[in-house]
Amino acid sequence: MPRQRPNVQSQSVYEPRQRLYVTATLAAEAKISLTGNQAHYLRNVLRCQTGDAVLLFNGADGEWQAQIEALGKKQAELVIGTQHRPQSAGGDLWLLVAPVKRDRLDYLAQKATEMGVSRLVPVITRRTQGGGGMVKIDRLRANAIEAAEQCGILNVPEIAAPQRLEDILQDWPADRPLVFCDETAPSGAGLGGQELADSDSKIQGGLAVLVGPEGGFDASEHAMLNAHAQMLRLSLGPRILRTDTAVVAALAVLQARFGDWR
Repeated sequence: MPRQRPNVQSQSVYEPRQRLYVTATLAAEAKISLTGNQAHYLRNVLRCQTGDAVLLFNGADGEWQAQIEALGKKQAELVIGTQHRPQSAGGDLWLLVAPVKRDRLDYLAQKATEMGVSRLVPVITRRTQGGGGMVKIDRLRANAIEAAEQCGILNVPEIAAPQRLEDILQDWPADRPLVFCDETAPSGAGLGGQELADSDSKIQGGLAVLVGPEGGFDASEHAMLNAHAQMLRLSLGPRILRTDTAVVAALAVLQARFGDWR
């Protein structure tokens, strides 16, 4: 069934509307220009026309309805109308993950955004394949933006530069628990295992989760993690999961127990 074009007058609030992330400041009656890929997307992918409405957000000013005033081959001119939603603070959930191959890293960035991650940190471990060279920050951010546009959230996660696990742990903030996805952790006590079940009183604010490489952490890394003061071990059940699968599973556990799924 073909998707209907957005229309200011006839569109129901229950119908999906096209959303675009922009870097410009958003305010009533302001005018902004979109060029490059975004102008191409409006004209050639969405088949928008002059007078059509779209929703804009920038991670700071909330979500605003805007109307297309002019639409050329390389540029679109929009005028901002009313605010559709005020800006929300969003969650405070960091994801630290060992990089995987490109297509799966794209998937990982998308799903992390959908699951409410506020900061994504590629972690270089001893068994990370390809090291940090496979991580393209701009590509990860583009995938995160696309996911945010599609799933209706107002915030795009920060994408950090790759860091070595040792350096991360050395400078780790004392007030942020770090949940370590450990395949050797006991899987009893239901969701997440006993250690996470006993940690409710420790987790009151910001939280982070660490997912390792395909080959797992080596013995020295296990020892370093288990000795860390802020560390909590998380079981993801009786099966060994691939990194991108483990990311989704871990974030679901944490959002259900401590986050915005409660």
